[in-house]
Amino acid sequence: MEYRELGRSGIKVSSIALGTMTWGQQNTEAEAHEQMDYALERDINFFDAAEMYPVPPKAETYGRTEEYMGTWFKQRGQRDRVVLATKAISRGDFDYIRGGPTLSREHIKQACEASLRRLQTDYIDLYQLHWPDRSTNFFGKLGFQGLNANEAAVSIEESLSALNELVQEGKVRRIGVSNETPWGVAEYLRLSERAGLPRIDSIQNPYNLLNRSFEVGLAEFTCREQVGLLAYSPLAFGMLAGKYLDGQRPEGARLTLFERFQRYNNTQGFAATADYVQVARDHGIDPAQMALAYVTSRQFVTSNIIGATSMEQLKSNIDSESLVLSDQVLADIEAVHQRQPNPCP
Repeated sequence: MEYRELGRSGIKVSSIALGTMTWGQQNTEAEAHEQMDYALERDINFFDAAEMYPVPPKAETYGRTEEYMGTWFKQRGQRDRVVLATKAISRGDFDYIRGGPTLSREHIKQACEASLRRLQTDYIDLYQLHWPDRSTNFFGKLGFQGLNANEAAVSIEESLSALNELVQEGKVRRIGVSNETPWGVAEYLRLSERAGLPRIDSIQNPYNLLNRSFEVGLAEFTCREQVGLLAYSPLAFGMLAGKYLDGQRPEGARLTLFERFQRYNNTQGFAATADYVQVARDHGIDPAQMALAYVTSRQFVTSNIIGATSMEQLKSNIDSESLVLSDQVLADIEAVHQRQPNPCP
């Protein structure tokens, strides 16, 4: 397993991270523990969670993923072997969380304390803000509607100052952002330098063969500033495994169970997926492993966050770490991208 530095932190994380958002919905506690055991056995030291997990979020399952992780830490005693990441959520349809969450000082500190309790630990290695408090383009939103001068968004400076307090208290080691824009990353870095506040070490944004938009405005920026990408949805909700092609809906699969996940399964997405799957088959490679290996191999990617609902999937996904894509495979991937660039932003 390759290890890469998390930003400028000095912390080394595995190039494959264990994602957890199905635990508590599609996966039981025992299955979650089995996945963590296996990941650690395969030298994965980076586990990523969020207070809102599992997804899709709902009041009755809120925090369950972190609770499952907490019981594993308590039973296994392996906390020092894991770089633990989690996230605080922002505005949305979540009245059951803090009466409607924001990224205010008060809410960030409440969120962190609650996560620490559920995770049964006294510190979080990487604490991330799940998405911006302001209205901007994330979660596939297209177009730009202009700035809303009357928007009551919490300032980035207030959020960053709250994170600084958590760092000073020893509850958080390093900080990161998620679903951010180039301006957002620039503002966090500017405020950090100007006010002596903690510097972000990571950005967790979507990145996969159907959505390479990160390359346009953020890749150079984050490479030069050493803010590593933690790539989520590397298989585009499983689309790039090819299992949904030709109208297939495998039993228990994510897009079969939850109709709300429409980001990657549009007409253009299916067409591009078919082409990528064909590239893999032409070269005798598993399509899912090819898609994952591509993400892991990018210079700006610090860690590729994989997720799985079965041990078979998990083992195959982790095995992608050793797959080296040939120049011809990479050229064929680029040819598809030129024909169908970012069909699912």
